[in-house]
Amino acid sequence: MNVVSLFDQSAVLLEPWLADGFDCWAVDIGHPLGHTVRQDGMNLIGHDLSTPWLPPFPKSSIAFVAAFPPCDHLAVSGARWFKGKGLRALAKSVELFATAAEFCEWSDAPYFIENPVSTMSTYWRKPDHTLHPWHYAGLHSDDNYTKTTCLWTGGGFQVPPRCPLQNGDAPDDRIHKMPPSAHRAALRSQTPRGLALALHMANR
Repeated sequence: MNVVSLFDQSAVLLEPWLADGFDCWAVDIGHPLGHTVRQDGMNLIGHDLSTPWLPPFPKSSIAFVAAFPPCDHLAVSGARWFKGKGLRALAKSVELFATAAEFCEWSDAPYFIENPVSTMSTYWRKPDHTLHPWHYAGLHSDDNYTKTTCLWTGGGFQVPPRCPLQNGDAPDDRIHKMPPSAHRAALRSQTPRGLALALHMANR
């Protein structure tokens, strides 16, 4: 069985599935062009998802799909810059989100599409679930921080039960205080490991 994650450069989401024996595929423009395989067996597909990608296996073998379409021109945290970005930037972001939604629905598998609080709630529909990394810090203590994350789901997706830290430590706001840097966007968008584990356990 195969698990696919679109717009995913880190492949953190896939690691619990890979350890559980699934064939895992991370598709992102940031991977080397074409198909490469990491030493741990992770399949990396370097592909610009501005054009559709079809997997080299039947959709009946897809067990789960995740998608993390870029939120640069959709997140409400950047609303003050929307007018300056122009209509084409907005249209591009909506198009990439639509690519994710079309693949997920085509797969007939349980899926989620992740974005921060964004204008997709207006353009498409409101998210099915909203959560924070700290909700799953009991599985990975480094994730005890706030960052509102929205999930649009389908195909029988199961939202994992929350398991926060039990030691009483309050979640911090490190994401909001992260200073500007060349790696800031990648660090902010990386999947929390506790959430990755929880999603795997709820949907495998």
